[in-house]
Amino acid sequence: MAAKPPLPYDYLPQVPSFTLTSDDIAEGQRLGEEHVFDDWGFTGGNRSPQLSWSGFPAETRSFAVTCFDPDAPTGSGFWHWVLFDVPADVTSLPTGAGTADAKVGVHARNDYGIKAYGGSAPPPGDPHRYVFAVHALDVESLGLDSDASPAVVGFNITAHTLARATIVALYGVESS
Repeated sequence: MAAKPPLPYDYLPQVPSFTLTSDDIAEGQRLGEEHVFDDWGFTGGNRSPQLSWSGFPAETRSFAVTCFDPDAPTGSGFWHWVLFDVPADVTSLPTGAGTADAKVGVHARNDYGIKAYGGSAPPPGDPHRYVFAVHALDVESLGLDSDASPAVVGFNITAHTLARATIVALYGVESS
């Protein structure tokens, strides 16, 4: 496998980190089938992973949760999950919280065009990296609605990030 370029958050302003854990995913490990897309030739569960976080700055006013694939062959990566305006007293999300009818936060449309978590679905070849991130923000609300693009939400997240925590999981399908 060829060396991968730096992850996208390497290009973001440096901020302190905090702790992100999951009962479902682990750093550098393969995503389970329950977190894979259920379309485009895939038959996964399309369920977002459980996430818990701690150690974020005391001045945190809200959180954003994202999942980004920097290895997607698009020239701009692929946003799988964009959840923002998560209240500061929420410090975990259960497995499957990324549904369109979720009651916590606001889902922006992802690159599948849906306002929910969309699981991994890379083309055959080298495994892709899935960067699950929780961003501690200095505002209660980003002032955006669910029709905002992932890039616009990402711009606003970056402008208000106090600290960030990540887990990078992998998923791939071997070439024939």
